[in-house]
Amino acid sequence: MTTNATLDSKVPAARAAVLDDAHLGDIKGALGTIRLDDTAERKGLSAKLKTLLAIVGPGLIVMVGDNDAGAFSTYGQAGQNYGTHLLWTLLLLVPVLYVNQEMVLRLGAVTGVGHARLILERFGKFWGAFSVIDLFLLNGLTLVTEFIGVTLAAGYLGLPKVASVVLAAAIIIASAFTGSFRRFERIAVALCAGSLLLVPIYFMVHPRTSQMAHDFVVPNMPGGTGQLATVMLLIISIVGTTVAPWQLFFQQSYVIDKRITPRFMKYEKADLWIGIVIVVVGAAAMMGFTAAAFAGTDGVGQFSDAGAVARGLAEHSGKLVGVLFAIALLDASIIGAFAVSLSTAYAIGDVFGMKHSLHRGVAGAKGFYAVYAALVCVAAAIVLVASDHTLGLLTQGVQVLAGVLLPSASVFLLLLCNDKQVLGPWSNGPKVNAFTSAVVGVLVTLSVILTASVLFPNISSGAILDIMAGCGVLGVLAAGFAFTRKRTATAEDPIDRTGRDNWRMPPLATLTRPVMSTGRKIGMGALRTYLLIAMVLVVIKLVQTALGH
Repeated sequence: MTTNATLDSKVPAARAAVLDDAHLGDIKGALGTIRLDDTAERKGLSAKLKTLLAIVGPGLIVMVGDNDAGAFSTYGQAGQNYGTHLLWTLLLLVPVLYVNQEMVLRLGAVTGVGHARLILERFGKFWGAFSVIDLFLLNGLTLVTEFIGVTLAAGYLGLPKVASVVLAAAIIIASAFTGSFRRFERIAVALCAGSLLLVPIYFMVHPRTSQMAHDFVVPNMPGGTGQLATVMLLIISIVGTTVAPWQLFFQQSYVIDKRITPRFMKYEKADLWIGIVIVVVGAAAMMGFTAAAFAGTDGVGQFSDAGAVARGLAEHSGKLVGVLFAIALLDASIIGAFAVSLSTAYAIGDVFGMKHSLHRGVAGAKGFYAVYAALVCVAAAIVLVASDHTLGLLTQGVQVLAGVLLPSASVFLLLLCNDKQVLGPWSNGPKVNAFTSAVVGVLVTLSVILTASVLFPNISSGAILDIMAGCGVLGVLAAGFAFTRKRTATAEDPIDRTGRDNWRMPPLATLTRPVMSTGRKIGMGALRTYLLIAMVLVVIKLVQTALGH
């Protein structure tokens, strides 16, 4: 299917900031093509639908890829141990998902430069190194969890572990090594369609819809005081698996590789909403049918892994349900591995100036494909040699670490989206800034509560409320200080939004690096130091959990 549109820019291709010339040209999506030289306006439902089909991909893949093996474990644990009482976390995360991913969407379409490279160029090597190292380590661990998902699914289906892992790794590598962006995206979109298996499973298990509807909109903290630390750990896991740092890097680079420009922003936002709906429906379905399958059994509160969830579903609703769940888990693990590996390969290609595009064959981007393949092979090897106990601990730990590291990633994202040299007329407005700042505050508050629950295992609900109140007061004071500084600034500089469909960021070398104030350096340094401490305490808590303390 071919549609008519354009990749216009007031910045000529020779002056564009795009780092890889393979990122310029026709949009060749899984479901349609948009030619570079097409300038026709979209009129009529048919033309708009064809354009949307050609654009669909980045938002869909990044969201469905988020419902990966780690998500199956996290949502399964929430459903088995606490029923549907934590469904409300998904509703609260919907605006967070959209705002975060919409910002990286804008950064990708407008700048043509990946997230890691922008941080490096705009904030210097010190902060850039932190960002890339965080991404590399967390993505490496996340990729291991994807292969854990493969082994659990294969084990339930009666397939040999080694052969299943090796075959999955071969499929993941071969799908990217075709040298065709369109072929890769078609495979990825087909896998996204496979995630819809969760919907029939929901109806076959038939959990109580009225209870789910109630728990989706009414916040509830399950468990007594003694379980508070464990519940907080799980909530942060839900945050980490639903809004993961790798998503920011992946979508920005994938939008660039697909050659999407500001002209198609509204279509890409629609693509993002499609992905969000699918991921939330899938997550809610998993919590719901897992809760129903284990309700009234000895398995309540005894979650072990996604394989046990499949067995519980089979006992409750029949063998077919268990098989469908295992197939959905296998599908999710592979698409998650696609996205996480690409996220890392794109970032390293950006930082080190390597050719990095799925439009190139292996010979034209050796370093990019080598990084991608090496990540997959190392993760697969770790899963084959590590003990099941260690791998089970790692699955939960990765999601929690993602939640802990998210505030840092969100701060860089917010700063970039307020950099007028980078986004010009696409820079953030005050409402988006206020919301994103509030999100960062909530994420930091959650990590403070987690830290307190590790240091004081018997912490009371009242103490947690005090922590929340204290963080809230500090947040209000910080917001007041920021507002006062803005009001006392020499002059308000409103953002001129005219002509933004044609505006692209000039080459990075022509931009002036922003000067970071002493206060901002201190604030970011304090945040980074605290998050490092929180990460250490997360590891302590996970070890305690593993030892049964």
